[in-house]
Order: sequence, then C-alpha cells, then structure tokens
Amino acid sequence: MPIRCLIIEDEPLPAQILEEYIAQTSGLLLSGHCTDAIYALDHLKKEEIDLIFLDIHLPKLKGLEFLNLLKKPPLVIITTAYHQYALEGYEYEIADYLMKPIGYVRFLQAVEKAKSRLVSIPLNTTTPEYLYFNVNRKQVKVVVSEIQYIESMKEYSRIHTTSQRLVTQVTLSDMEKLLSSPDFIRIHRSFIIHTKHLTAYTATDIEIGTLQIPIGKTYVEEVMKRLKA
Repeated sequence: MPIRCLIIEDEPLPAQILEEYIAQTSGLLLSGHCTDAIYALDHLKKEEIDLIFLDIHLPKLKGLEFLNLLKKPPLVIITTAYHQYALEGYEYEIADYLMKPIGYVRFLQAVEKAKSRLVSIPLNTTTPEYLYFNVNRKQVKVVVSEIQYIESMKEYSRIHTTSQRLVTQVTLSDMEKLLSSPDFIRIHRSFIIHTKHLTAYTATDIEIGTLQIPIGKTYVEEVMKRLKA
C-alpha cells in the first residue's frame, strides 16, 4: 500500500520539486498540495494522510503552530530554508528536517527514515501483557500493567513503571500505537498516562500519586471524554 503524502508549501518552485520527487519515488502517492496550513487542516479532515512535507514559514498559520493543533498528526518531514527550527521541530517527533534547496538523494534519505517509522510498529487491536524494549543493548521486559506514564525525549521515550525508569529509542507516537489499550491516554504532546495509576485529575492536570502531569490544550476535550466514559 503506498504512503499517502501531503505537501504544505506556499512557494511554487519548492512545491513543484517535491511533487516531482514524490512522482518518481516508488511507494509514495501524492494526495494533495496545500499552499497554507488552514487549507491543510481541511484536507486532513477529508483524506487519510500518512506523511506530510511541511514548510515552516507559511502564511496565516506557521508550520509548527499547525502541528501544535493536531492531536494525532501524520508523520512529518519538515522542508525549510531556516536551520534554527531544527531542535524545536524534533520535539514534534518529525521524521527528518530537510534544508532547501532539497536534492533528490537527501529527499530519499528522509523518505527511508519515514518508511521505517511507518512500518516498524503495526497498530495492534489489543495490548499484550508485557513488552520488551531495547535499553542499553539489552531487551528489557516491561509488564504493561505496571507502566504509570511515559514521557517523550524526542526520538526516545522514558518509561516510568511502579519499580523502575527506562529510556528506549521509541518515539511517543510509536508508543501510542504499541499501547492501544483504552487504559492508556495521550494527554500531552510529551506524555502518555496509564489510567489505572491515576489518583486525581482536573481540566489542566493529571495526578499520579504526588506527581502532577499537565494536560495539553489540544488534548483536553478528548482526555475528559475518555476519563468520564
């Protein structure tokens, strides 16, 4: 099944180059080209998108502001002429950061990174009793029911259980796919919590024991719905 792509780019030439690259790359299918992020929000409501090529400097709504509005964004490759947003971009778990002008070889490298992310972890219908995570070159067994919460560390995640803390090279988005049980809720761009260990909550925070974890503004409605169900 091809990877369905969306280009969000207001400049005609970079958009044309990306369209040509997508057309000549096996496994990619162009779903559309949006010249601004507002139009892209509407496109995402109508079409299933796997991968976005996103410019940062867009009219009306900037690229990273656009990402901040999405609860479950597709995988993103940023395309920009500005290097200074790279660190902030990776906080959104992007697949790669391409500097304009973009060569085809560099484009292919970014696409391969995206492909590995898209196919590495299938979406499960049930969460297993335990999972193994690569920690310091060892496969460490983690009992799923003991996970209290998970926090993002960009391309890594820190897993907090009732007895230990582990850092593994799995992004928070991929963790969300692994932990498909209704008991796990993503409450913030940087946090997934296990409701079994929740002790209290408000419209702005989750409490697990003495720990307070913020609820992201774009997640509040869904979190409240899940907790009150």
